[in-house]
Amino acid sequence: MKMIKSIICLLAGIPLFGQDEKPLILGSASIFMDMAKQVGGEHFRYDAIVPVGGDPHIYEPIPRDVQKCLSASLILRNGLTFEGWLGELIENSGTKARTILITEGIEAIESLKYKNSSDPHAWMTASNGVIYAENIRKGMLTLSPGDSASINRNFEAYKQKLEELDRYIYQQVSSIPAEKRILITSHDAFQYYGRRYGIRLEAVLGTTTDADVQTGDILRLNKVIRENQLPAVFVESTVNGKLLEQVARDNRIGIGGKLFSDSIGDEQSPAPTYYDMLKYNTDVIVAALTKPLDSQAGNTADSSKKTRRILLWSVFLLALLGGGIYWFNKRSEK
Repeated sequence: MKMIKSIICLLAGIPLFGQDEKPLILGSASIFMDMAKQVGGEHFRYDAIVPVGGDPHIYEPIPRDVQKCLSASLILRNGLTFEGWLGELIENSGTKARTILITEGIEAIESLKYKNSSDPHAWMTASNGVIYAENIRKGMLTLSPGDSASINRNFEAYKQKLEELDRYIYQQVSSIPAEKRILITSHDAFQYYGRRYGIRLEAVLGTTTDADVQTGDILRLNKVIRENQLPAVFVESTVNGKLLEQVARDNRIGIGGKLFSDSIGDEQSPAPTYYDMLKYNTDVIVAALTKPLDSQAGNTADSSKKTRRILLWSVFLLALLGGGIYWFNKRSEK
């Protein structure tokens, strides 16, 4: 096994780790890597297979990921049809790491369209985030029982922080007028968020980002926007937003902001951690949906009409002036 690891490291250009280094906790996605950091603290190293900003739905593992699996002591898997490529990666790597399901104990939202398929975005509520952290804590304790006191303290502090965030999100979403509590996004990643905090969800794509967009999906969104006089729609950091931007232009409304769903942001972003991601998303959603329609791009229609009227009058006056000058010149020639 050591020889295999050495060969893979050389091929991938990765230095070998020393025997005295801390155990590596490997998350399938950056969100879970950050959760692990909050619980494990200084006792472990942390990494993610899908890099920050990547889309786990359509991710294709690379040789470096094999080395990550080989170097890991604990691998964090979301399951719920999220990272379908992970099982094959783990098997092909030959890793001896323990893999744990960090959604254990979460009540999954089942797909109404596909049998035996669940919505994987369970982390989108702070209350579920506590369950994720608890499962991660249990995995860490089996790996490093000697650090249990510190790990447990970290978990309790993180749990309290997420519970406070859960209450904050409730309060903020409740400030949106009831008829405006409709969130339109690029893909269907906010169903857990909507059920927990009381907001209706509509999306261009389903729970995965590799689906094809149907004409009916666009017509459905246009109808929802018109019937409810929504002031904004929202793009996502890991999904191409061009289609939703076109929907916004067609309906003369604004883009409320860019939300984080399948990945946290980098250190320069407003969402470098899981906690920050949920809080930032909430603040952006509330700010956009509590604004009156005429303060968004929705009043672009009126502005456009005024602009067209001004242009028409300008053309008319220029034509009239030009005609007057021509007539005057003709009179002068006589």
